[in-house]
Amino acid sequence: MTSPTRVLIVDDHPMVAEGIRAILESYDDITVVGTLGNGQEAIDQAEALAPDVILLDLNMPQVNGLSATEILLERNPETRILILSMHNSPEYISTALRHGAAGYVLKDVPTEEIKAAIGRVMAGERYLCTGATASLKPATTDGREPLTDREQTILLQLAQGKSNKDVAAELDISVRTVETHRKNIKRKLGIATTAGLTRYAMEHGVLQGTGH
Repeated sequence: MTSPTRVLIVDDHPMVAEGIRAILESYDDITVVGTLGNGQEAIDQAEALAPDVILLDLNMPQVNGLSATEILLERNPETRILILSMHNSPEYISTALRHGAAGYVLKDVPTEEIKAAIGRVMAGERYLCTGATASLKPATTDGREPLTDREQTILLQLAQGKSNKDVAAELDISVRTVETHRKNIKRKLGIATTAGLTRYAMEHGVLQGTGH
C-alpha cells in the first residue's frame, strides 16, 4: 500500500488554511503535515516537515509565494508546489509556472478540485484549474517585450512600495542590479514613474489583494 501524500498548507489567512486542512484530512490518502502563515516559515520548516506537495498562497507577508517557490525548489527539488491563489490574471499564472510551480488552483474552486490537483502533480503532471486555464488562453501579445521572471518578481516588490534597497535585501542581489532591472521594466512597459508601475501592477492583477 502506498503511503499517504504529505501536504503542507501555507496561507496567511488561518481560516482558509484550516478549512482546506479539515477537508483534505478527510481523505485517507492525504496527510496534512502542517499549516504555516508565510513563505519564510515554509522555507524554514520544509525540510523538517518533508512535504510531497506544498499548497502555497502568493500574497503573503515577509516572503511572497514566488520568492518562496524559487527557494523551496532550490533546496527541495522533489517537492511539488501547487499555487493556491485568488488571482486569475495571466501574469500571475505564467509567472508562477515559470518560477517552477507544478500547478495553479484558484481559491474558489471546490475542494475536490484541490484534491485532484494534488493527485495530478504527484503523478508528475502540470495542473491548471479551469479558471486559470481560461485566463491563460487569450494571447497577451501587444507588441511589448515580455518581462523576465526576475523582472516580474521585482515589479511586484516595487509596486508594493519597497525601495531598491529593500528589494535587494529580500532577493539577495545588489542595489545596482535592482536599479538595472527597474530601468528595464520601465523601458519594456513604457512607464516612467514608480506610481505608473504600481498602477500597471494593479491593472494587470499583479497587486490585487496585497494589502489585506
